[in-house]
Amino acid sequence: MSNVKCECGQANSEGTLICQNCGKPLEKTEAEAPLLNMRYEGAARRSKTYTSTIIDKIWMFFSSVKVGIWILVILLFASALGSVFPQEVFIPADQNASIYYKEEYGFLGQLYYDVGFHNLYGSWWYMLLLASLGVSLIIASLDRVVPLYKSLSKQRITRHPMFLKKQRLFSKTQVSNKDQEQMLNQVKANLSKKHYKVREENGNLLAEKNRFARWGPYVNHVGIIIFLIGCMLRYFPGMYVDESMWVREGEESRVPGTDSTLFVHNERFFVEYYDEADPTFQEALERNGDPVVKTFQTDAVLLATEESGVIGETSEKKEVARQEIRVNEPLKYEGLSLYQTQYKLNELNELSFTLENKETGETYGRMDIDLFDPEEMYELEEGYKVEVLGYFPDYFMNDQNQPSTRSRVPDNPYFFFKMYTPETPEGEVSFVGIQDNREPLGETEYKMTFVDVVMKNVSILTVRKDYTIPFLIVGGAIFMIGLVQGAYWTHRRIWLQKVDNEWWIAGHTNKSWLALQRDIGFVADGTGLNETVDQSEDKQKKKQAQEG
Repeated sequence: MSNVKCECGQANSEGTLICQNCGKPLEKTEAEAPLLNMRYEGAARRSKTYTSTIIDKIWMFFSSVKVGIWILVILLFASALGSVFPQEVFIPADQNASIYYKEEYGFLGQLYYDVGFHNLYGSWWYMLLLASLGVSLIIASLDRVVPLYKSLSKQRITRHPMFLKKQRLFSKTQVSNKDQEQMLNQVKANLSKKHYKVREENGNLLAEKNRFARWGPYVNHVGIIIFLIGCMLRYFPGMYVDESMWVREGEESRVPGTDSTLFVHNERFFVEYYDEADPTFQEALERNGDPVVKTFQTDAVLLATEESGVIGETSEKKEVARQEIRVNEPLKYEGLSLYQTQYKLNELNELSFTLENKETGETYGRMDIDLFDPEEMYELEEGYKVEVLGYFPDYFMNDQNQPSTRSRVPDNPYFFFKMYTPETPEGEVSFVGIQDNREPLGETEYKMTFVDVVMKNVSILTVRKDYTIPFLIVGGAIFMIGLVQGAYWTHRRIWLQKVDNEWWIAGHTNKSWLALQRDIGFVADGTGLNETVDQSEDKQKKKQAQEG
């Protein structure tokens, strides 16, 4: 990139509007403008200078504030769509999402599921939007903060007359030579009272305060970027877990989100109800009609697998924690928390059938079917056997009038059985549920007869682990610091410089111009300096209208 040399000898980067040494306008349009463009101190920005390569074009795209705002608007709109119906993680754990949304919300619910909004916040395109917002914030901040920092850290005290004359607040005053020293001392004293930091060079003054306020928006951006990183880390394995798990009484289940290293064993689950004879709750019990739950509890044991050191060898489980889990009394272990949230009493666990001759009533053996892991073939006595052709844990007829299941939870189990006997070696098919025996392919000689059922209580635990909280807290705190930093303080500068036989005074701030004008009025009080005039177009038009 070529440099633009100013008459003061300073070599400025191409695209610089104002000389970074003396402040003289470098471009014709800037010199002809009524006021200087003090945005980023007139320094060159990469996005306005490098425009040829593909990297430059990407930088230009993401450095645009408009692009950042549009990404944010799209992100907010997408987030709003994700809240129209519950996300999949919030629907009942025993429900199949592909069926639940249609049954609960009709056509719109089915459309919501089909387009993937049921798992919106974990979708690739939502993650891409978050990443794009982060990239936009980083590039837009670097594109502005680097030249701004360089300009503010190297600003000179003595400036080109054009620089002072084209400031928004400006005035000039004739002061006799004999009064100059007294005037300067009074000005410096007044500036000190207003907490300005004063620098002096050859009798010229630069007073400045609250420069840190200029970094408020960029501190703000840093906070948002850290917050976005925290949000995105939630989708990295092991960083964030918020899932439900079902643990049946007497059994153990793997804890989700722990890479199969932790298991929970449900030693016992029980529900305690309020005593109906207790007069304290008599009115509530009568109004409710059903028994009112007082508490429900899981006696849980947390098991962890130990390293065996041999590839392919199953490692043993070791008890690492034990807790009576109740509502608001979770089991905690190394950042993991297991909360008691729901339960299910008397869930079907095992069904027993026998093969029966319809004509004679004679039965042949017994088959006990684990409803969570049924076998494909059950061998009975004397060469009789039954094959499981199909299994529907929660049976219903779908829109195509075909058997289907709502979920994998056996709330309404049905089976397609194929029965093999010496009389029927090719097999007979029956469709069987509890106390329900159908013959879809015609009448059969044998049938499956329901014998017994085994039920278990189920504890539903919520597993939570969140290592992203520190990122969210730190990002939110930095965001608030930047917000306060930029909102409650303003960067103010006042130049006092002798030009020929006149004293010129000029002021600039990033906001609150009236407050700066009052500061200059206080500084000029008792010194003989004229108060500054607001040279902005709006102020001049109002002044002309009042004079007219």
